[in-house]
Amino acid sequence: MRAKKCKYRIGFYVFLFATVFFLYSILSIPLKIAIARHQQPTPQAILTLGGGHQREVFTADFASRLPPLPIWVSTGSEASRARKIFQDAGISPLWLYLDYRATDTVTNFTTLVKDFQKHKIKHLFLITSDFHLPRAKAIANLVLGSQGITFTPISLPTNRAPEPKVKTIRDISRSLLWILTRRTGSILINPLFLPQIFELWLILN
Repeated sequence: MRAKKCKYRIGFYVFLFATVFFLYSILSIPLKIAIARHQQPTPQAILTLGGGHQREVFTADFASRLPPLPIWVSTGSEASRARKIFQDAGISPLWLYLDYRATDTVTNFTTLVKDFQKHKIKHLFLITSDFHLPRAKAIANLVLGSQGITFTPISLPTNRAPEPKVKTIRDISRSLLWILTRRTGSILINPLFLPQIFELWLILN
């Protein structure tokens, strides 16, 4: 009986600690963003989210008008095509980082946040298409903001309709999961895993 009570008590304290940690992580984000923007008012680098070579073309043109900045492209065009786009715009390959670890918009950020911290980057230009920007901003506020990194959004104009809000809500949930567990829950949006998820649901019910 005593061992059972002790087990419940440990479980309660673990739950309490996790809850406090989670609330602190979320509630401190606005302060972390404000501190980062105060420490670094101007962006130190560019992050472009993959989704068509037009984003690389737009980024290359945008970057060519600025002093040299490191440019990260997250799961964009095939490497040789991306390098040529930036080369044609006069961007040195020394400033270009092509990363292909991301599989979706949430992992565009979670796979690179440590790289930004390693380079002591506090402020980024965030580039994506206009229809995609609201979701990207929501994720960036949580993932980057929780790590003390702020961003300035830049959108590529398109004629596409805005994304459904359900996508933003889903990815906000996944970003919150990442803050708490460092896992993105990407399995939940991969149709290849739907049978396994259904089987698990049957087992649990």
